[in-house]
Amino acid sequence: MVVAVVLFPIARVVFDALTPSAAVWSQLWEGRLPEMLVSTAGLLLGVGLGTLVLGAGLAWLVTAYEFPGARFFSWALILPLAMPAYILGFVFLAIFDFPGPVQSTLRSVFGAGAWFPDVRSLPGAALVMSLTLFPYVFVLTRSALREQVPSTFETARLLGDTRIRAARRIVLPLARPSLAAGMVVVMMETLTDFATVQYFNVQTVSVGVYQVWRGMFERDAAVELAALVLVFAMLVIGLERILRGPIRFHQRGTPRDFERAVLAGSRAALATLACSGVLGLAVLIPLIQLVVWATTSSGVGVDLARAVEYLGNSLAIAMVAAAGCVLVAVITAGGGRLSGSRVARRTAHLVTIGYAVPGPVVAIGVLTLIGATIGVIGGSPRQVVIVSLLGLVYAYIIRFLALAYGPVDASLEKITPNVIDAAHTLGAGPNRVMRQVHLPLARAGAAAGMVLVAIDVLKELPIILLIRPFGLTTASVWVWELASESRWAAAAIPALLIVAVAMIPVTIYVSRGRFGIGPDGGTSIMRGRLPTPAETGVSE
Repeated sequence: MVVAVVLFPIARVVFDALTPSAAVWSQLWEGRLPEMLVSTAGLLLGVGLGTLVLGAGLAWLVTAYEFPGARFFSWALILPLAMPAYILGFVFLAIFDFPGPVQSTLRSVFGAGAWFPDVRSLPGAALVMSLTLFPYVFVLTRSALREQVPSTFETARLLGDTRIRAARRIVLPLARPSLAAGMVVVMMETLTDFATVQYFNVQTVSVGVYQVWRGMFERDAAVELAALVLVFAMLVIGLERILRGPIRFHQRGTPRDFERAVLAGSRAALATLACSGVLGLAVLIPLIQLVVWATTSSGVGVDLARAVEYLGNSLAIAMVAAAGCVLVAVITAGGGRLSGSRVARRTAHLVTIGYAVPGPVVAIGVLTLIGATIGVIGGSPRQVVIVSLLGLVYAYIIRFLALAYGPVDASLEKITPNVIDAAHTLGAGPNRVMRQVHLPLARAGAAAGMVLVAIDVLKELPIILLIRPFGLTTASVWVWELASESRWAAAAIPALLIVAVAMIPVTIYVSRGRFGIGPDGGTSIMRGRLPTPAETGVSE
């Protein structure tokens, strides 16, 4: 029943897609749909290639070579995860667009005809999104490299291969599943985004969903476009399977770090410069610009009290959604285990499908349900607000439930069957077992899941822009509204608040090695830790 409730809005969009309207599609095709299709495909290709080059290249660089700052960059290159693309996007435009300081300086030095590439373009949007999304590929590739047995690489080197050729022929094929998984996450995030691409005048299908729903109030056309976004998502998943291929690689031996080659001279300087340049463009320069705007700009209409209020709205929604995700994760993961049924356990995993569905698709599915609900119960303002808020949380649970289910399921997996059998023997029923055994022992996974969900909800934009009730503004919505009006300085304070809040958990997880690259040298991603008996109050 829980799985059915979670998947219902997605199924509604799929059902509508299976019964298309010829008139609606004709209208869309005569409009800007062809341009949207080309832009979406081009953006996916550009961001995919950009994140692959940055993520895989930098992961190999900090793993296989020793150069000044290599140990620092091995974890610092994760920090762009805390920088939303729509924040980096407007900072990028403010710096590199025609009236910005870069082009202004070029014109003053080389004259008014000095050439500079068009910033508000698809390549510009692809560059910005690559800088914020490449850590997904970096993290998974870095973990895959740490889990490899270097003997195959060393054998290739002994047979005469250079390090680059051995990496291309041996290391990358072994890491292909992780590369494919990282690429899928990147492309799903690219499909979901429509705020960043609007800054750069790129019309994607996701942008079309928002414009049709919020600007034209064409429900049928919005649903058809959302179904088209879902088709792109399915194509991305299919591409991931193709990238993995039918070949399977198995290794013997104990995984250990690659022997690092020491770089010196110009090569060491280039390696440090490459890592520093990426980190500077993705994090350092945007933060400096935001701080400068926040501290030196006057008369920009920034109300600090309003910023705190909107951030409070963001945190409240994030915490409610995170708690809901953890609750559903415990019910489904724990219930699947208590049932003893293989079918039930496999069914429980279906709740994670929402993470593979772009945000606009989830939002449109929930919006159709909200419209039906309001039509049944009435349409007073109070009822509309309550239903919209519930629908917003509902959409977030569907979209981000996988982030809570993974850590919770991993923690429950560590509970030995003997503990559950002992509880049953002592007369405890399923509800009591879940409350007194599963919840205490899954506490670490639940906490990790709440943090992950809260981070993504705090930065999320498409769902809340489509579903939020009138008058509800969060920090992310406020940043988007100000940036859409080119009020860069006014958007600095709320943008800094979002980045600061998102940076805290990312830093904590990196410092504890939860990405597999921290001081403890772990190799798993978001690895849950089973609490000790003393922490849970459960006796040995």
